[in-house]
Amino acid sequence: MLDLLDRLGAVTLGALARLGLATLFFGAVFARTWRGLKRGALLVREIHFSGVRSLAIILVSGLFVGMVLAVQGYEVLQRFGSADALGSLVALSLVRELGPVVTALLFAGRAGSAVTAEIGLMRATEQLAAMDMMAVDPISRVVVPRFMGALVSLPILAVIFSSAGVIGAYLVGVELIGIDAGAFWSQMRASVDFRLDVLNGLFKALVFGLAVGLISVFEGYHAAPTAEGVSSATTRTVVISSLSVLTLDFILTVLMFRGLN
Repeated sequence: MLDLLDRLGAVTLGALARLGLATLFFGAVFARTWRGLKRGALLVREIHFSGVRSLAIILVSGLFVGMVLAVQGYEVLQRFGSADALGSLVALSLVRELGPVVTALLFAGRAGSAVTAEIGLMRATEQLAAMDMMAVDPISRVVVPRFMGALVSLPILAVIFSSAGVIGAYLVGVELIGIDAGAFWSQMRASVDFRLDVLNGLFKALVFGLAVGLISVFEGYHAAPTAEGVSSATTRTVVISSLSVLTLDFILTVLMFRGLN
């Protein structure tokens, strides 16, 4: 029993210590954000690395998610004689929920893990220590541009994902199944509200970008300077980012829908 309590206490203290370390690190990143914004070339490079290089998987995934939504939605809606509302169903599902969430999960698996591995390798090869010796702040030079790249890229990718999903739903619903194109688009325009749906979805994507970006740079910056340490940090980034995105999605959804009532 005492051994169990010792282990439980050690785990709790370790978790609290890591939480405190993360809080101090996040504060340091936010304090240097303005300084990092002045490095325009680095910021553009990181947006290209995190955003543009993730574009292919976002487009393909969005297209097929929209197609699946169209097939499944049509099967349900036609039972109630509401097949013309397929456009509304797909658009609201993508803009409110699936677009930001699936984009964030894909982004964490592709770009977040890559950022963690890159910074972790810099730690393992002592590049970060060399910057400290040359009086170059590694947080401003390395961490902040990568964090800002994720923060800027993810909302844009979420918009692209949702747009690709709508196109996929149109191809299946109108071109394949035969739903009237006018009804498809008109129902969509009538049901999707810019402020309540589109802006809320963008806000979700922004929060997810903030979370994934911070977790990615934190895990990379504090990775153990070994191959195994970098590998473990990369795995933690994907797992913690995915759980954080799903948790934040629930919290934001509850707050948004409560605000509508």
